[in-house]
Amino acid sequence: MMKILAKFRRDEDGAVTVDWVVLTAAIVGLGIAVMSSIGTSTASLGDKISSQLDEQTIATY
Repeated sequence: MMKILAKFRRDEDGAVTVDWVVLTAAIVGLGIAVMSSIGTSTASLGDKISSQLDEQTIATY
């Protein structure tokens, strides 16, 4: 039983998994923060472009 506990204590495979989970969560959180900060500005810009295009007339001959 002591050998099993000693082997479990030395095993670092789980630590690598935790590192990857934390790194992935940080990247996802950063992506959400960026999207929320530029999302409103992007929608506003799209509305302005749409207004400008609606005001344009097409010359017919």
